Amino acid sequence: MSKIVCSICKKVHHDVEDGKCPLHPHQHDSYYDFQNSDDFLQEEVKRVALEHNKLGLNGLVGGLQAIIVNVELDNIEKATQEFLNFTGYIFDVAFEDKEFVTCVLKLKGSADILVRSRKSEENPFRKYNINPKSKHLPNTRLETFIFKGNDLKKYHEIQKERGKQFIQSKPINNDNFSFIQSKPSEYTGISVGIIEWKKENQNYMTEDSSLLNWELQKPNRSYLKNIGLLDHTATRVRAEERDAAIIEFMELTNYHFDFAIYVQSFNSITNVARLSSKDFAMVFTSGIVPFKNLEESGPTEKFSYNYGPRTHHMAFVTENIETTYENLKKDGLDYLVELIGSPDEGLKQTFTVASPNTLLVNEYIHRYGDFTGFFTKENVTLLTKSTEKQ
Repeated sequence: MSKIVCSICKKVHHDVEDGKCPLHPHQHDSYYDFQNSDDFLQEEVKRVALEHNKLGLNGLVGGLQAIIVNVELDNIEKATQEFLNFTGYIFDVAFEDKEFVTCVLKLKGSADILVRSRKSEENPFRKYNINPKSKHLPNTRLETFIFKGNDLKKYHEIQKERGKQFIQSKPINNDNFSFIQSKPSEYTGISVGIIEWKKENQNYMTEDSSLLNWELQKPNRSYLKNIGLLDHTATRVRAEERDAAIIEFMELTNYHFDFAIYVQSFNSITNVARLSSKDFAMVFTSGIVPFKNLEESGPTEKFSYNYGPRTHHMAFVTENIETTYENLKKDGLDYLVELIGSPDEGLKQTFTVASPNTLLVNEYIHRYGDFTGFFTKENVTLLTKSTEKQ
């Protein structure tokens, strides 16, 4: 028995007896025995780019507009207050409709954060949350990354024709925007949303929405202004599904696989997908080899076992990072690791403990002026090690 990835259907097939894709058994060069292959991914970057050009998808998906963090209904105010307490984001509005209660947080120049709770038990993401250390919060995860769309109708028609599945049968249309989102990924448990704005003010409310009289206050802490835009998020996936998860994401957006950093000592790969060097980066972290057991496996694979594939952390660009780190600590924030890195190395970073309301870790990151990279291997190694505590 073996695991293979098929380069035609882009699916991971488990326990294959003859080493062939069961959907394309006669395409002898269309699959390969499972291994994490940067060469394969770089070839897929070329294929996806050519396919997007051929199908007319180029230019239809832009940068990140918002993320949706769904939490238990009892935790929505506490989760929102955490973002106000420990990031530079400010409270914009709270509203409800037939399906959701939503708090909108904004920061100029950065993607919006929508903290949301469902009002019913129906939840297409729920099955991805039932894991040993996440099942007590069955509706909680960073669910959706929303990207800017252009000609959403065309995008939906093309993607549907090529077999992509969406939660909605057709785009949602109202006075403020059109919107469609993919079904949750089997590899990541997250969804890609595409939004086409009809007005400049980027209002997420619909005709069925009603304002909530919530007055959530941002603490009067001057150092919070040091915490800026959302730089990247890191989603943890199983080792055997690393390639398939990245390929799937590239096909739904205009992002491309950029590079990977291997940390053999912890059986971990940090993979970076970019739209451009100036845009929000999508990071996927996986094992090099699959999970064995809790005694032998590294922290990345242990996390995927304990919490399921999900977004592990959100990283915020941080100025005066030493002072900001100390002030956050004084105001009650706990960390998984001390501030690591230096100006000579080009950057400093740290991880907080996970929020009890969102299960998300905050990363604070500062890149010094002449640093042209994205991460350093030493920092990635130390950050990976710190997640053993989870």
